[in-house]
Amino acid sequence: MKSKYTTAYIVSFIILICSILIGIAVGTVAVPIADIFPIIIAKLFGLSVAAHVDPMYIDIVYQIRLPRVLLAGLVGASLAIAGAAFQGLLRNPLADPYILGVSSGASVGAVATLFFGLSIPLLGLYTLPVLSITAAFITIILVLFFARSVERTMRTETIILTGIIFSSFLGAFISLIIALSGDQLSDIIGWLLGSVSMRGWKYVAIILPFFIVGALLLMGNTRELNAMSFGEERAQHLGVDVQKRKLVILTAGSILTGAAVAVSGAIGFVGLVIPHLTRLLWGPDHTHLLPLSIFTGASFLILADLVSRTIISPQVLPIGVITALIGAPVFALILMRQRKGSRGGL
Repeated sequence: MKSKYTTAYIVSFIILICSILIGIAVGTVAVPIADIFPIIIAKLFGLSVAAHVDPMYIDIVYQIRLPRVLLAGLVGASLAIAGAAFQGLLRNPLADPYILGVSSGASVGAVATLFFGLSIPLLGLYTLPVLSITAAFITIILVLFFARSVERTMRTETIILTGIIFSSFLGAFISLIIALSGDQLSDIIGWLLGSVSMRGWKYVAIILPFFIVGALLLMGNTRELNAMSFGEERAQHLGVDVQKRKLVILTAGSILTGAAVAVSGAIGFVGLVIPHLTRLLWGPDHTHLLPLSIFTGASFLILADLVSRTIISPQVLPIGVITALIGAPVFALILMRQRKGSRGGL
């Protein structure tokens, strides 16, 4: 078993490194992979870049592609680990980071910011992500409060239904703002379709602390997730404080989702497909499923972003379109395979 997971980590890590290198190297201007390492090392340690490296490559790698690739990786990792946690907690294979309405809440915050042209003096360019994250936090608080008001034990079914209600309600607000939009329409639609282009290091700095906090909280609850994936009653018999752990896991997943949506817009299917694929390849143990989902989610979104900016170059497709085009068929195949497997076992 240990050798299986050792292989899983090695393979996943190699794929991630290859994805990062390809994402940096490929583009309108191809950057030699041999020049990427000296540039990154020099910038990382404050050294001068080797004389043989073209100065143009330095700007392309450090100012444009490296932050873009890192941002795509962090967004993909955030959505994937949140999706894996939600699926285990809610015992629902169709659960993803959007199930609780957190994405819709963050989207409302961002769309309202774009529509009204809001800019908080002390925040400046950070106004959009900060308001998006704030809206996401408010949404999860309202969802949990409403679910607890309906049913004090906050059963899985109640939380899912509450999330669907809030998603539909907030989706109506987004549609209303789109209908009233004039000059801001293209900006709003572009943001809703998802993108990591032209974000820069500032957005990497914005999502990174939220990713670290959310991921660590989930990693610290892998044993509880394993127990709760078999049912809340069984988890209680095993000594798990179900209500407390459920709140921590939901909050951590919401932090990850809200931060990801805030910096990149609404990107679907990552939190739905990647945990499924990782679970299918390496098993359902959350101790390994969560970190492996981070690697796989990051690699997937980096490559999806690469496709989005090269498939019809020089035009750039929204990354959300690519994830949907890839994710929907893959998820359908996984679902069909699981259904056939369950029938075969009967």
